[in-house]
Amino acid sequence: MKLKQAMMSLVLVGGSLGLTLSYADQTKDHAHDSGKASTTKRIIVNGSTIPGARIDLVTEAQIAQGHSPGPDLDRAVRGNLIALELVTQQAIKDGLDKDPKMQAQIDMAREQILARALQARFIKQNPITDAVLQGDYDRMKQELGDTEYLAEHILVVKEEDAKAIIGQIEKGSDFEKLAKEKSIDTGSRDNGGKLDWAAPASYDHAFAEALIKLKRGETTSTPVHTPFGYHVIRLIDVRPLKAPPFDEVKNRLLQAREQQAFNEMVQQLRAKAKIEEK
Repeated sequence: MKLKQAMMSLVLVGGSLGLTLSYADQTKDHAHDSGKASTTKRIIVNGSTIPGARIDLVTEAQIAQGHSPGPDLDRAVRGNLIALELVTQQAIKDGLDKDPKMQAQIDMAREQILARALQARFIKQNPITDAVLQGDYDRMKQELGDTEYLAEHILVVKEEDAKAIIGQIEKGSDFEKLAKEKSIDTGSRDNGGKLDWAAPASYDHAFAEALIKLKRGETTSTPVHTPFGYHVIRLIDVRPLKAPPFDEVKNRLLQAREQQAFNEMVQQLRAKAKIEEK
């Protein structure tokens, strides 16, 4: 029954723990042992079988989320799976599985589950070494440099508006007040245009180039154009940059590397594929 695949994330009321039947987070853990036979007793509902492997999968997912193993958990999992099966059977009786939009969701859910399983297996079979991550860390530190800047800016759509704002500032208008009134950057506008401490590499190249040329308290004399619009930038302060320790960012570097490697594999598949759009 394909409809079940689209309903695995239902939250059912019937179980004593109110369990969420979500299998997606378990894909990684089971990518390497999908052929393992289950010894858990199956459940048969109106002639349709809930296999032991499915019961095991949900049980392990709930334990991973902090539920304690034991009879209470077993009863809750089985109760929710039975409820899910009954709901699925009724949905099929009502013909919902024949609806084109529903079928598209079912097909998409199946593809996403298989894609996560493939990604998990690929990552397991292609481990990233600490030496590679250390190299990424060293390059990151080099790109960030040894200085970070505290700045504020006003972002507008038109260059002439930015020029007018610069003219107002040169005549003594308050930068932060103008930012609150005119900036389209919703992330900094309410704070008077103030940005967080950041290395120049964190910004668009044109923004960074203009920023590092400023002295403390100085404002750009001409608008700075980036893909976001036109900026008026003021430098507030400068300080030495302390890069986070390797161990602190190692996991993020690992995730980025794993994603990059998998994306490259997908691009290779795409290059070999015959793709038609009709």
